Amino acid sequence: MDFDLTEAQRAFQDSVRGFAERHLAKGALARAHDERFPWDVARAMAEAGLFGIMLPEADGGAGGTLMDAVLAMEQIAYVCPRSADVLQAGNFGAFRTFAEYATAEQKSRFFGRLLRGETIAAVAMTEPEAGSALTELTTACTPHGEGFRLNGGKVFTSNTEDAAVFLVYCRFGPGTDGIGSVLVERGMSGFRLGAPSHYMNGESWCALYFDDVYIPPENVLLREGGFRKQIAGFNVERIGNTTRALALGEYCFRQARDHAVTRRQFGRPLAEFQGLQWKFAEMRVALDAAQLLLYRAASRGADGLPDAQDVAIAKFACNQAGWMAANESLQVMGGTGYSQDLLLEYCVRKTRGWMIAGGSLEMMKNRIAEGVFGRSFSQRPPRPKNG
Repeated sequence: MDFDLTEAQRAFQDSVRGFAERHLAKGALARAHDERFPWDVARAMAEAGLFGIMLPEADGGAGGTLMDAVLAMEQIAYVCPRSADVLQAGNFGAFRTFAEYATAEQKSRFFGRLLRGETIAAVAMTEPEAGSALTELTTACTPHGEGFRLNGGKVFTSNTEDAAVFLVYCRFGPGTDGIGSVLVERGMSGFRLGAPSHYMNGESWCALYFDDVYIPPENVLLREGGFRKQIAGFNVERIGNTTRALALGEYCFRQARDHAVTRRQFGRPLAEFQGLQWKFAEMRVALDAAQLLLYRAASRGADGLPDAQDVAIAKFACNQAGWMAANESLQVMGGTGYSQDLLLEYCVRKTRGWMIAGGSLEMMKNRIAEGVFGRSFSQRPPRPKNG
């Protein structure tokens, strides 16, 4: 068992870090406080070959692995936390599920603009009554001529104001096996966005409304029986969530460590106070342990989609470690960390959100328990017995 990265992986890390320092270090603070999507970053990443890292070269990608994408995400986040969201959009999010199951025609129609950083795709999953209980979704596609009519709505979809195409989870029939997905393009008749809602992470998201939207057959991604495939693809998005949470925690740890060395109170550096030393020791252990679980999940998914149990364990550990490190680092830095003049408070807000997004910590624990006992546990109340 080798815990060291390969020479090629270290060289790739250095290359991405160099890109981040040249193109992203300047303006990192302003970027974090700007609600607008940083298209300049997207284009720069695309030109550097950082979009589609996991895509086969035949599809216009780099032919890399999930582990390569994780290493790139870490290096970007260490320099510019906001830009990590851009890398997410070009590798881990809707783009990855789309890439796994899209037809050749769908790839030729959408991949060019996505890989050039000219647009992004968004995943539309959650509904008011179908969040953690995703299989309760009611947004439905019904046959109409050669295609379908889509009716329903979605909430809590990121990048709604910027995405050109939405991968929409919908129902073609009853039960879990009736769930699939379609591609809804901005501007389709009957598709509209609600008023933007502002969230703690500094982003604005809109509700999505589908009123008899015609879905041509070429915009169907997965028909009935596609739900499990979609969730397998979504586990890659969870890895992106997991990596960003951990990387932002590491970013804060490094900022707080430097502060503790230079900031003096009671005539000596903060680093000399045992109470703060213990905070740093606890953060270091949590961050290192979580990173090992993240790397395990990513490396074992090198030849395909990652294992759901590995992802659940990694997400739970990294979400907690990232949040703890960000929060404790802010405490170490006091009023300086609480100020919007630095990125610590931004990282605290972002890491807190990832404990909910992409599968809450509670749902991750449910999934981990299923792996422990080798069986599924329904969260629904028991059905009443007849008679």
